[in-house]
Amino acid sequence: MANSNTKIKKDEKATMVDGFKNYFKGVKAEWGKVTWPEKHQIIVETGIVLFVVIAFTVIVYLMDIIFKGLLGLIPLR
Repeated sequence: MANSNTKIKKDEKATMVDGFKNYFKGVKAEWGKVTWPEKHQIIVETGIVLFVVIAFTVIVYLMDIIFKGLLGLIPLR
């Protein structure tokens, strides 16, 4: 009984290993099909992202200052 269980577990492990091998073969095949952007494009798009992030940060900060000032005008009892 124990021998049949160990054989099943070995077959399951072999199947799992084959599955991993097939997966990584597929990943390697797809990796070659990827068209990578040029260095100039990466630099330009990174600059755009940084500009947008900084702009939104400044906008939110200014809104915070404005709302804090407006809420300061509300009289407390």
